[in-house]
Amino acid sequence: MKIAILISGGGSNMVALIRAMQSGAIAATPALVLSNRPDAGGLARARDMGVATETLDHRGFESRAEFETALHARIEESGADLICLAGFMRILTAAFIARWEGRILNIHPSLLPAFTGLNTHQRALDAGCTIHGCTVHLVTAALDDGPILGQAAVPVLTDDDATTLAGRVLAQEHRLYPAALARHIGGDQRPISLGLGQG
Repeated sequence: MKIAILISGGGSNMVALIRAMQSGAIAATPALVLSNRPDAGGLARARDMGVATETLDHRGFESRAEFETALHARIEESGADLICLAGFMRILTAAFIARWEGRILNIHPSLLPAFTGLNTHQRALDAGCTIHGCTVHLVTAALDDGPILGQAAVPVLTDDDATTLAGRVLAQEHRLYPAALARHIGGDQRPISLGLGQG
């Protein structure tokens, strides 16, 4: 099984996935790390780990369709069987998702279906949540939707702000994403659940 990982930033979840694959915890190999941003810090981190990288700057394409055509071609050329979105800050169209139906995973920083979209940590605080977390799910045409493959929960502490809460959730993301991917590749469709913890 070969995995393409799409990033837009520092790629900490990408690093967690690559480490798990290279250690044998996930029965897969990283075929490609691709970013839509040339300045994404995760590109250098992936290269340092011996993984092929590429940039497809979405600003260089006249339309979303042209960008996604190039994206699809490059992923196919890499031989990838699955795509893992790891902080990829582009919304994929229904047409692209249909080409990879059932083969795109994403990690989202909330306990879906709560808090789809952005600014999830502040929104959880504003709502008075006592529990927050992250979700790995299969990607569908609907934003932050699709079958849930796993969730990890963390407590919301009384002195939390969005930054401290985000850090606690991110630590769980690094545990959850590799575990959910490993289970998915192994054919076990039961969602994985990681309990309350502070990372």
